[in-house]
Amino acid sequence: MTTGFKRATTPLALLAAAALLAGCGGDGGNGPNDVTVWMYPVIADPKANSAYWERIEKDFEAATPGTTVTIEEQPWENRDEKLATAFGSGKGPDVVLLNPDQVPQYLAGGALQPVDKAVEGIKESFLPNALDALTHDGRLYAVPIYHTVTTTLYNKRLLDRAGIDKPPATWDEVRAAAPKLKAAGVATLDYSASNEATLNLNFYPLLWQAGGSVFSEDGKKAAFNGPEGVAALTFVTDLYKAGAVPKSALTNTNIFADHPMGEQQVAMAFSSTSADADLARKTWGAGNVVVGKPLRDAEQVSFGVPGGLGLSAKARNTAGAQKFLAYMAAPERIRSLGEASGFLSPRTDVTVPSDAPYAKQFQEALPYAYPGEPSPVARQVMSLIAPEIQAALTGRKSPKEALDAAAAQADDLLARQR
Repeated sequence: MTTGFKRATTPLALLAAAALLAGCGGDGGNGPNDVTVWMYPVIADPKANSAYWERIEKDFEAATPGTTVTIEEQPWENRDEKLATAFGSGKGPDVVLLNPDQVPQYLAGGALQPVDKAVEGIKESFLPNALDALTHDGRLYAVPIYHTVTTTLYNKRLLDRAGIDKPPATWDEVRAAAPKLKAAGVATLDYSASNEATLNLNFYPLLWQAGGSVFSEDGKKAAFNGPEGVAALTFVTDLYKAGAVPKSALTNTNIFADHPMGEQQVAMAFSSTSADADLARKTWGAGNVVVGKPLRDAEQVSFGVPGGLGLSAKARNTAGAQKFLAYMAAPERIRSLGEASGFLSPRTDVTVPSDAPYAKQFQEALPYAYPGEPSPVARQVMSLIAPEIQAALTGRKSPKEALDAAAAQADDLLARQR
């Protein structure tokens, strides 16, 4: 019998979670047939999230007699710190939800084991990008259970005001639209340059669209300061200087409602989520919302990641955990989780049915989704680049000077990892 679904979202629950870390956590529960799963609120409504995972517990146990699964909801806040502590003490969960950039981080510390067995015979049913994002040295370390994607969002009312009939779909078209929009009193492109904003939703998609990469192919050196990176940052700084990127970009985070885009002061954004589009529909009116494909320069690409279930290297019940991974990778669960969360399917043979207004457009953007390049220091490198982008926007440094300065620091960081 299941011990129940736990939501560590209140102070009392957090104390209980702390006790778990100090006690039995990574031992796979209280018995050799137990499997402990750390899950995060992938379903926005807390009650719906709890109800979904409670049902998964019961259904899995009914389908797998003799194995008990306990799914514990953890908060997104301080996620990495808590998980690193748990893995470091050898008392983490058996199974945990991971993003691609977390996999190399925990793999480097020996905290994960391969999960290829859970997808034996069905690997060809997954999006190649989803598997690649969670694979290292030819081994899969997390089983994809959902996929996210971002794409371009336009405000039709503002484009109409400037006499622009066709939403800009390329960098050149964005540049051409900027003077027309400025004449109509509207900024062109939303951008988030706050140090708190993730580069996955601002600079990196432009870098990838220019044909560049964050790291060298072997992962040992920075590559974002190459010609492609300079072109991407120049694209932004030129627009900023011309008033086509709002001055508030310096303090913008990645929160749509607080941005000039959300407040209808700028005509387009290039890293919008389905939640952003739905909020725009409610605040702008459906007739003013246009969801397009990802922007294109040398490449057409946007940011999007699979969420995958990873397996602790110290899981007590590895066989039971592998069964749970295979259970969650099945079409029925991929579909039900997608319906409940609004996320997309990481499988090519499963399309999540949705009556959401823009589901079709985000589904069409999915083939262009790119999760970035895995590195144990990926997030630290972001913190080095972000202030240099601000220096370029404010004119204290040229785009090349700014990226070269960040690359020098990144190379030093990477050298210390060897």
